[in-house]
Amino acid sequence: MHFIARSAAMVAASILMLSIGNGAASAGSVQEEANRAAVLAFYEKGLNQKDADAALAYVGNRYVQHNPNAADGPDGFRKFIGFLRDKFPNSHSEIKRSFVDGDYVILHVHAVREPGSKGNAIIDIFKLENGKIVEHWDVVQSVPDNPANSNTMF
Repeated sequence: MHFIARSAAMVAASILMLSIGNGAASAGSVQEEANRAAVLAFYEKGLNQKDADAALAYVGNRYVQHNPNAADGPDGFRKFIGFLRDKFPNSHSEIKRSFVDGDYVILHVHAVREPGSKGNAIIDIFKLENGKIVEHWDVVQSVPDNPANSNTMF
C-alpha cells in the first residue's frame, strides 16, 4: 500500500510539473506569436506596401541594421523603402516560412523586384525587445537560371 501511495504521489507530481512546464511554454508561445505577428506586419507594410512609416510602428527605440548596404535607424529604413518604391515599385516579397525562437523571428522569403524575374531567396533575422524590432540581419542569394540540382530554394 505504501508503494501505491508513493507511486500515486510521484504521478501527481509529474503531472503538476508537466502542467507547470506547459503553462510556461504557453506563455512563451504567446509572446513568440506576438513577435511573429509584429515581424510579419512590419514586412508587409514596409517591403510589400512600401509604407515605411506604417512599418516603423513595429520598430523599437533603436533599429540596428547588420546588412552592410543599409543604414541604421528609422531614416535608413525609410531610405531603403524609398529606393524600392522608386526603382522597383512592383517588387513583392512572399514569405515562405517563419520561425520563432524567443525574441528572434526568422523569415524564409522569395523576393522578386521585377515581375517575371526569378528573384532572390532571402533569410531575414529579426531581434525583438518588448515586442518591438530592434535588430535585423539578412542573407540574400539569387535564384539561378540553371541550378545544379532539381531542388527548389523554397
